[in-house]
Amino acid sequence: MTEKLSDYLMTAEAAEFLGVSQNTLRTWAKLGKVQVRVNPANGYRLFRRKDLQKFLDSVAKPVSRKAN
Repeated sequence: MTEKLSDYLMTAEAAEFLGVSQNTLRTWAKLGKVQVRVNPANGYRLFRRKDLQKFLDSVAKPVSRKAN
């Protein structure tokens, strides 16, 4: 399957997608918590939407309601 550039988000867009700061996203990428690719032409970090959604799904916790 061929990937398209539209399958990827740059750091600011990916951070907004996850609801975190760009610095947090960079740290997570450095620690290997979030997959990141680097554009060889310009060195920009690129995050695949599919990988970001997979990360969100893995850390999501159901909200439980306490009975009154």
